[in-house]
Amino acid sequence: MDRIMIFDTTLRDGEQSPGAALNVDEKIEITHLLEQMGVDIIEAGFPISSPGDFRAVQRISREIRDCVICGLTRANQKDIDVAAEALQRAARPRIHTGLGVSDVHIKYKLRTTREKALEQGVEAVKYAKRFVEDVQYYAEDAGRADPEYLYRVLEAVIDAGATVVNIPDTTGYTTPQEWGALIRGITENVPNIHKATISVHCHNDLGMATANSLTGIANGARQVECTINGIGERAGNASLEEIVMALHTRRDVFGMTTGINTRLIYPTSRLVSNLTGIVVQPNKAIVGANAFAHSSGIHQDGVLKERTTYEIINPREVGVPDSEIILSARSGRHGLRHRLTELGYTLDDGQFEKAYQRFLEVADKKKTVDTRDLEAIVADEVQVFFDETYHLEHVQVSCGDHSIPTATVRIRGPDGQVFCDADHGTGPVDAVCRAINRVIGEPNELIEFSIQAVTEGIDAVGRVTIRIEADDPVSENGVERRVFSGRGADTDIVVASAKAYMFALNRLLAARREAALQQGGQG
Repeated sequence: MDRIMIFDTTLRDGEQSPGAALNVDEKIEITHLLEQMGVDIIEAGFPISSPGDFRAVQRISREIRDCVICGLTRANQKDIDVAAEALQRAARPRIHTGLGVSDVHIKYKLRTTREKALEQGVEAVKYAKRFVEDVQYYAEDAGRADPEYLYRVLEAVIDAGATVVNIPDTTGYTTPQEWGALIRGITENVPNIHKATISVHCHNDLGMATANSLTGIANGARQVECTINGIGERAGNASLEEIVMALHTRRDVFGMTTGINTRLIYPTSRLVSNLTGIVVQPNKAIVGANAFAHSSGIHQDGVLKERTTYEIINPREVGVPDSEIILSARSGRHGLRHRLTELGYTLDDGQFEKAYQRFLEVADKKKTVDTRDLEAIVADEVQVFFDETYHLEHVQVSCGDHSIPTATVRIRGPDGQVFCDADHGTGPVDAVCRAINRVIGEPNELIEFSIQAVTEGIDAVGRVTIRIEADDPVSENGVERRVFSGRGADTDIVVASAKAYMFALNRLLAARREAALQQGGQG
């Protein structure tokens, strides 16, 4: 079977989802799991875009040895210089450069001509080859380009030294039939195409990213670009889990294989969702909460008799845990550690103790704690990759249909000082946020608030995701970041909301400290 190379761009294109910005430590955590999962190429970032992106690519290059590490650039020498510096310690570095090839991009975005764009692309590839052997060239908006011009561009950049040519459906405009014909046309009309790997990068604006990616593979592409949970610009990118499991499940159709350890798909999906604050929709293929759930009596009867009657994928193949295993406060440390290990979590003693204390709190309220509760506990207590400035110690709320919602909070500050304050609002969550604001005093606007039940039942743990927009944005190298996400989980949804709001505020404050340190260092 032919091997399909999996190019993961969660940390670059995926992070461009509004509010999904990750700090360096969060990117490193995701990267290590991608490496364990067997991803072939990790696009670690766009080094020139910000100091944070530069440091992330630099650190990933040092720490990851089993994957190609790729840095994105525009087709100019300054971008390429910065990417080359960031990738200097990588075991297998790749520079990813390119230009638009559609007339709308050439005329309105680049404000140049076809010939000048072609020349600029060739020069960029030649310049990148001074630093690395592995150069990937993206022909942006290829789906809307004149095929004859696209063929000329690809032939020229391959002659210049490109080892991979990336064919993006940048706007998600193309249908599978059109996309398959385009990739097939490239294989038939670019005379030196055998010297490079064809890669496809499909967006999901019309819901066809996965279908287009698979059609590209069927017509000659041997690298596919995707993200965990399909996150990315606008409607997102092709979903890694969907592409990998389609190739795995339908080997009879595609005759292709990947190097992905599919059992790490679900844990990676959870990690990316928790760190970005982007909730996975319940009916999302492969990793959604309902992907392996059966509510119809007919379906339940069939699955109980023979799983394959209604399940084409064994849940364990993608790492979906058996939710029937439950724990209680009597399970003890050994039982909890064993179950967390089964779920793929490796915690040091300090991390485990924080998780255990939180587990006891939840177990006292719920009596039994299942897999999804444990995932929420680990996300809340362990998967935090910035220093907390303020810690929420206590929240108390009074509300009702004939009373004014009022909240009191107790918060411990950075110097250990304890603050208590109260405020009222239009509802209990609004009152809590107002009370927290009185203590912390960081101007912001809450722009998104969502609640998701982690488990079923009246005693379910609720997960709250919040996004706030800072009044005074954090500036990194001229790039302004305004939106910060937060998450919190608790059996009390108001407490979960308070935790999520505090998480977002602490994330904002940590970013401000980091920006101040950078400016101080530059000064």
